[in-house]
Amino acid sequence: MDRLDCDRMFVTVLETGSFSAAALRLGTSSSQASKLVSKLEQQLGVQLFKRSTRALSPTDVGRSYYERVKNLLDAFEALDASVRESATAPTGRLQISAPDSFGTAILSQVLVAFARRYPQIELDVSFSDRAVNIVDEGFDMAIRIGTLSDSSLVARKLGEVHVRIAASPVYLEQFGTPQHWRDMDQHQCIIDTNFRDPWHWPFTRGDSSNEMVTVPVRGRLRFANTEACLQAAVAGLGIARLPGFIAAPALQRGEIVRLLENFDTPPLGLFAVYPPARYLAHRARLLIDFLVTHFTHFPLA
Repeated sequence: MDRLDCDRMFVTVLETGSFSAAALRLGTSSSQASKLVSKLEQQLGVQLFKRSTRALSPTDVGRSYYERVKNLLDAFEALDASVRESATAPTGRLQISAPDSFGTAILSQVLVAFARRYPQIELDVSFSDRAVNIVDEGFDMAIRIGTLSDSSLVARKLGEVHVRIAASPVYLEQFGTPQHWRDMDQHQCIIDTNFRDPWHWPFTRGDSSNEMVTVPVRGRLRFANTEACLQAAVAGLGIARLPGFIAAPALQRGEIVRLLENFDTPPLGLFAVYPPARYLAHRARLLIDFLVTHFTHFPLA
């Protein structure tokens, strides 16, 4: 009897609660199910189940073994599927979540290129600034910008998103140009509430220490949308903190001007995050590698 067969049967018996239900799920007989579990107990030298004529329940050792072997079996099955996929043209569905502004402005173009290269992979992409629960909502991965807080997810860095402090020439002519981060308390700021701490903007001190300082800001305009913040800045309504990929076209056209370049705000990390699994599905790995290659050759502004 193969050890994997024994382990699979043990896991199925514990999950279904009986030998007969486990046997039905795995397409065998109740006697064979009992025999596989007994064989496993002999090999391990422990009792995994408490058996009676009326009930079947796992021992403490059985529960502990289940928690470990279940992860191993899942990893083995994922590896098996990954190897099978890699031997043929990649297929299957990828469900992805990405930030709204970044998704429409940048990511959509990369995903189109990926779809052309792998015509048998299905992409189901949700553009939203809401931090989805990847596991509970059935996503294969999410693209996230900034500091990651969910330590239960695996993250791979794709690149960096630069942040620009900018305002329109109209605003600067009326209210003056800040020369130092200490001047920010004299200005109206446009608040992007998608940032982790929208009311405090980070800058480098501008001295030899290169330390960071967090500056409180104020403003009457608050938007949970980067494009809206840009529009308000172009209209001369305040100083905005903008992702570089959003600010770049307006900067090139002269609609806004970069400020405080000597105290540059630190870039934000761009990550692909996905549920912990020892072996990632081949199609998901292909996409992540594709994104890494793209943002290596075409870094964000």
